[in-house]
Amino acid sequence: MLGTGWTETVALVAAFVIAVVASPAGISGAVLLLPFQVGVLGTPSPAVTPTNLLYNVVATPGAIYRYWRQGQTGGRLTRLLIAGTLPGVMAGSVIRVELLPGARVFDLVVGAVLTPLGGWIALSRPDARARSVGPGHRIAAPVLVLLSAAVGCAGGIYGIGGGSILAPILIGGGRPPSEVAPAALASTFVTSVAGVVTFTILSIHQHAHVAPDWLTGIALGAGGLAGAYTGARLQSRLPDLLIRRVMGVLALAIGIRYLVLGA
Repeated sequence: MLGTGWTETVALVAAFVIAVVASPAGISGAVLLLPFQVGVLGTPSPAVTPTNLLYNVVATPGAIYRYWRQGQTGGRLTRLLIAGTLPGVMAGSVIRVELLPGARVFDLVVGAVLTPLGGWIALSRPDARARSVGPGHRIAAPVLVLLSAAVGCAGGIYGIGGGSILAPILIGGGRPPSEVAPAALASTFVTSVAGVVTFTILSIHQHAHVAPDWLTGIALGAGGLAGAYTGARLQSRLPDLLIRRVMGVLALAIGIRYLVLGA
């Protein structure tokens, strides 16, 4: 583990760089920051999960505020997503602490999340002609709440808000990106806050490192906030297909590595 002070500096710089690379592809930097925390910063398990959630708490409000100023709140979709992800992340947090506290088992969780996600990003091809389909083809509200609960549970275990998983599903189900983006971000923020609070409460009765590393998490979030802004500015200057290939191969390689470590 790095010394105090250096840890926060390295965390801020790394979060900035990862967010610059990830945000143009529409992926939260939190997805790749967790293995960075484990492998480089040495954040203990399971405290690494709420520390990663703290990244979202700090990094997402800027984008949410920007959408709010533009009159985009997600409306009913936001309420449906939060109705599912909120109880889901609480359940996932308990599962992480009580059933998956060990580092080796969690390596398998990291690999199980990153490997399919990396493959999907690397192999998918953005379709500029994609358009919203009719309301009849959209995911029904009860199904959407259950799906959000499952994603929230995964977010509580891994340490991500879930927006990166929900957004492509919702857009593929016929909802316009202008509605999905603010709703997914709001869900990610609320889910992450609930996750941090849940882990903090659970830490009261645990001897292991369960509470988030506040200084590291805030440093990660600050770097991610600046990096996401920079990445958004650079997006139009970079080939979209190249961005997705680089991100996908990187996530896939890290996922396979963790599957091997956990085997």
